[in-house]
Amino acid sequence: MKIACATDDGINFISRHFGDANYYYIFELIDGDFVYVDKIRNNSEEEKQHADPVKAKSIVKLLKEQNVDVGLAKVFGPNILRIKNIITPVIVSVDDIQSGLMQLKKSYSQVKEAAVSKEYLKIK
Repeated sequence: MKIACATDDGINFISRHFGDANYYYIFELIDGDFVYVDKIRNNSEEEKQHADPVKAKSIVKLLKEQNVDVGLAKVFGPNILRIKNIITPVIVSVDDIQSGLMQLKKSYSQVKEAAVSKEYLKIK
């Protein structure tokens, strides 16, 4: 499972919408451990209107090029309804990426269920 974490600094999640991150830090869950894979710049289309479907499509394309399965963030905007059909959005309640990854790991079965049902998941 590959996870994209929405961040500006590589340590904390942003407090803005997932699609507004400057970067996505990519991790892969391998044998119960998270392995850092890459840092990618969010060069998606600029939003022309709130909940812009063009921006959602651009972000999904960017992340699918990295084979991302899960988007991990504190906040998602209305485009969560568009991206959940392709990438599973997971909303965490913590500020830092490492704690968020641990929340995801503890909720792994729920994340898999959300992926199958094409839904998003809030974990605490």
